[in-house]
Amino acid sequence: MKIEAVRTHLLEHRLDTAFESASMRFDRRQHLLVEVICDDGTVGWGECLGPAGANRAVVETYAGWLIGMNPLETEKIWAVLYNALRDQGQRGLTVTALSGIDVALWDIKGRHFGVPVSVLLGGRFRESVRAYATGAFKRDGVDRVTDNAEEAARHRAAGFHAMKIKIGFGFDEDMAVIRAVRDAMGPDMRLMIDGNHGYDTVEAIRVGRAAAEYGVDWFEEPVTPEHLSAYREIRAQQPIPVAGGETWHTRWGMREPVETRAVDILQPDLCGCGGFTEMKRIADLAALHNIRVVPHVWGTAVQIAASLQFMAAMVPNPVRVNPVEPILEFDRTENPFRQAVLTAPIDHVDGVVAIPDGPGLGVEINRQALKDFAPEEA
Repeated sequence: MKIEAVRTHLLEHRLDTAFESASMRFDRRQHLLVEVICDDGTVGWGECLGPAGANRAVVETYAGWLIGMNPLETEKIWAVLYNALRDQGQRGLTVTALSGIDVALWDIKGRHFGVPVSVLLGGRFRESVRAYATGAFKRDGVDRVTDNAEEAARHRAAGFHAMKIKIGFGFDEDMAVIRAVRDAMGPDMRLMIDGNHGYDTVEAIRVGRAAAEYGVDWFEEPVTPEHLSAYREIRAQQPIPVAGGETWHTRWGMREPVETRAVDILQPDLCGCGGFTEMKRIADLAALHNIRVVPHVWGTAVQIAASLQFMAAMVPNPVRVNPVEPILEFDRTENPFRQAVLTAPIDHVDGVVAIPDGPGLGVEINRQALKDFAPEEA
């Protein structure tokens, strides 16, 4: 069994209403899927977190090393690809591209052996997970306070137990949004805030202290990911648990924030941190230091399926009758191809998502959707 070809599929949809976080503006949705084809006809699918065009270029660069390799040798392939571009990037696009390839290889491995990836990772501790709704961005031409509060009410009505909102636009505006969202969702629904590294240290501490009275579960990415000492200072000087990690890549990128306890909650992204191969190492590192892991998820249903497979195999912490269970980040923003890429979409029922139990990622790709959402220039 050998790798015969590697293909990339760039998907795009122009948004009717643009939205933004504190660090990024979206006037379109773009994501990159990776297809790895074997000489026996087995096909695996992965996805890369981050800029689709740039990821595609790196994946196509990696393809030269992949052709002819045994797709089941995931550890060997990971080492070969990582070292091939190690001098140019131990994190960033080289790793996000590698992540998409690695996910596709594990999909192949699961299909080859006829079991879900979660079984290959060591076994399924759960068959479903609770999901939390991610949304509440700042939308063009819309009053943010009213818009976010109305969104919170919809998620509550849909059965979600928790919601994450975007902040980082200034203290007064952010506090108005937090108050309005808490009022709309009621006291029993969990609330998380995500700064998308929009603050400096002083303002982040001020926000954390003021937001604490609204029962916030975690304060995500309060400052830029490079400033680990600032993370530690913010964690020490305000009461809300600090979360981060979607932009830290590989075990080496996670080592310092974990060992110095810069965060209470680590958020590696399976399609950005190095794929299944590296995600397992990162989760083990976090467990060694008793730091909770809540994976970051932002992409199509391919990434959702992959993240669900990993979450199925996450060891309960602690192992007890009522352990702390992982929760799935479930993007609720506009993206018509998010679920269209699958023949059977992954949805929630009252805020709970079933984990696919088919071989590999447990999903099948709708190839017509790949054509329908391909950009004209692709």
